[in-house]
Amino acid sequence: MKPEKPQILTINGGSSSIKFALFESGDSLQRLLEGGIERIGLPDATLQVKGLNPADNLSRSIAAADHTVAVGTLMDWLEGHCGRETLTAVGHRIVHGGPTYSQPQRITPAMLEALRRISPFDPEHLPEEIRLTEAFHHRFPDLPQVACFDTAFHHDLPRVAQLLPIPRRYEAQGVRRYGFHGLSYAFLMEALSRLDGTAAHGRVILAHLGNGASLAAVHDGKPVDTSMSFTPTAGVPMSTRSGDLDPGLVGYLARTEHMSAKQFNAMVHFQSGLLGISETSADMRDLLDRELQDVRAAEAIALFCYQVKKWIGAFAAALGGVDTLVFAGGIGEHAPTVRSRICDGLGFLGIELNEGRNVVNADVISMATSRVPVRVIPTDEALMIAKSVCRVLNLG
Repeated sequence: MKPEKPQILTINGGSSSIKFALFESGDSLQRLLEGGIERIGLPDATLQVKGLNPADNLSRSIAAADHTVAVGTLMDWLEGHCGRETLTAVGHRIVHGGPTYSQPQRITPAMLEALRRISPFDPEHLPEEIRLTEAFHHRFPDLPQVACFDTAFHHDLPRVAQLLPIPRRYEAQGVRRYGFHGLSYAFLMEALSRLDGTAAHGRVILAHLGNGASLAAVHDGKPVDTSMSFTPTAGVPMSTRSGDLDPGLVGYLARTEHMSAKQFNAMVHFQSGLLGISETSADMRDLLDRELQDVRAAEAIALFCYQVKKWIGAFAAALGGVDTLVFAGGIGEHAPTVRSRICDGLGFLGIELNEGRNVVNADVISMATSRVPVRVIPTDEALMIAKSVCRVLNLG
């Protein structure tokens, strides 16, 4: 029996994880449960679920050699817990939509073939995301699936922000600045519009700071620029990603260490950023705990805060000023020390924090006299996916 109200499953596949949430659609979307499978490919993978009903809560070790096995375990659990006929639709976060996809769309064989062709754009995410959609189609062949592209928010960046300064012929192959974290940025702009409609039409800098980190500049609700580029590796340092680097390093390491392109790619994606500098952890919480005893942890934090501060300054220049600064993401929402260090010295832009409000992660953490309001807005990519599914499939 199908439920009276549509139920929508959202899937957000990462390089070693799958996050999911189940929503019920009615007058508004209600989150029934959420969870994730972490450490896919490692012997200590786990399935965790948290629901409105405490009986739904669980945490257990599972075998998850790859994403296909992991999502099979998730589907088994959903069938056993909710029943095979419960789901109305599935929405997937697809990291890269290339030059073609600028809106959420129902997944078709033609779309999957197009995504396979652009898989070299993002070999860390796209192949696994395609496999996740295929796994659901194999288990539930009649279940509608919708792709929600993380690049879509930035699709219409000004041309000067899209262009990369390499030979023009590569542009015809789709090589340009795309930007990512678009689902998060779309949510943040919707939330800001509800909180302060005037601010949402002003000059806004959004800082999505988590394991992946990026910033976006928005004016009158439209994207102007973003720190990530052709891939999610660009921009500020992240947990294990390098952020921007001198491209000359590729040749240098090839000459001195015989490093291949594949090895270089692995280094900048999985061995760099906070982990590379600290040599101990990719987790900002660990580094903050250790910074007084470990100079490497202190330098990793300092580099992160310095680079984010630089991008805020750059985007203020691109926007001709800034009217609102928003922090989001795991670090942006929960690390007051990091926010404080990022904003220190930005008084010339009109950014002044109220440390009492900052330390308790208040909604507005700026001084009452600050010309620029600084907000902390918890982001919700899963909700944006569910909304997109409802819109595409016309679910009430």
